[in-house]
Amino acid sequence: MSELTLLHRGKKYAHASVGNLGGFEGKQFLKDAIGATSCEISFGTLPHGASVPFFHSHKANEENYIILSGAGRFQADDDVFEIGEGSVVRVSTGCDRNLLCTSDVPMTYICIQAKEGSLEACTADDGVITERPSAL
Repeated sequence: MSELTLLHRGKKYAHASVGNLGGFEGKQFLKDAIGATSCEISFGTLPHGASVPFFHSHKANEENYIILSGAGRFQADDDVFEIGEGSVVRVSTGCDRNLLCTSDVPMTYICIQAKEGSLEACTADDGVITERPSAL
């Protein structure tokens, strides 16, 4: 399993890394390490022929899977479909889910879990352009 490393923490931010995703193996949850309060984020990798070892659903949280590399199949309740690099799958509460890697290369994905129906404002509605000198 890859190790999560906390690299920087400030009063209003945290920066962590699981390292090179090409060598990432296993599952790593980030919420506690970065102090997230609005969602759980995890990295996962499945080798060829492997699936998550169980189906599961959530009572309050939806999950959003973003496939970064590899390919496979996704099952949501009784529906099964192909997924691959660039695929994004949202799964509602009360829906069983699982995924299987069918590619020769490992399937690496990010899963973001947040309370269903909780997004009230995003991007243009929530963002504020500020004036600050760049230190980049």
